[in-house]
Amino acid sequence: VQLQASGGGLVQPGGSLRISCAASGSGFGGYSMGWYRQTPGKQRELVATFTATNINYADSVKGRFTISRDSARRTMFLQMNSLKPEDTAVYYCWTHKYGRDYWGQGTQVTVSS
Repeated sequence: VQLQASGGGLVQPGGSLRISCAASGSGFGGYSMGWYRQTPGKQRELVATFTATNINYADSVKGRFTISRDSARRTMFLQMNSLKPEDTAVYYCWTHKYGRDYWGQGTQVTVSS
């Protein structure tokens, strides 16, 4: 499984950005897929993940971010609206398959005026 994240960049506060994650090889692992983010000196934190029955969002992004995927489960998206400076981070896509975690290389999102 190889994950490739893309779409990060610089955006002003209040703006929007959509990042993507493409899965090659055997693709994402069923329902175990999602987005995490990390800032320097802090642990990687959950942003949004799919589960078998629903979607989990971090409280800090609820109502602003939307996770989605294509029907073939080869591409996953994170639509980020009403961005805030505290959303600045490296965003990583993730999946769990064959009993282990797989991570993309990360894409930088910077929210600044």
